[in-house]
Amino acid sequence: MTTPDNAPFFPPGHLAGDFADAPNWEVLTEEPGVLRVRVRLPDRARNPRGQLFGGFAGTYVDLVAIATVYAGSTEPRSWLATTNIRIDYLAPVTGPEFEIEGRLVAARGRTRVVDVNFFVDGDDHPALLAHATMRVMPDGGQLSRR
Repeated sequence: MTTPDNAPFFPPGHLAGDFADAPNWEVLTEEPGVLRVRVRLPDRARNPRGQLFGGFAGTYVDLVAIATVYAGSTEPRSWLATTNIRIDYLAPVTGPEFEIEGRLVAARGRTRVVDVNFFVDGDDHPALLAHATMRVMPDGGQLSRR
């Protein structure tokens, strides 16, 4: 996945991004508040049945949610702290490729909320539904108790 200047959004060396092979994601749609990518399902993220291991789904949700907040924007990127992720598994996510779509559904103050759906084999019905809430951290600061 790349930014407008073709630099990877999650460049090699980002541990979660490397795990999910994010530098090689193919961007299908990128506009303000909307991002759709095609990803490969690496063997290291599969369960014994060859499906996306459910525990790793959150990594993909988090990465896509973060990227969706900045999709189509040239503004400087602030640190985003994920404060909540809810995932509903509806069908197995299989490979070798699948698509993930993120949609920014709320941006109020420092809070961002993104809905993330996984699609398999060209099916328009999502195999996974997720909802991620993040907080923009000024200057990369720490979460406050306020």
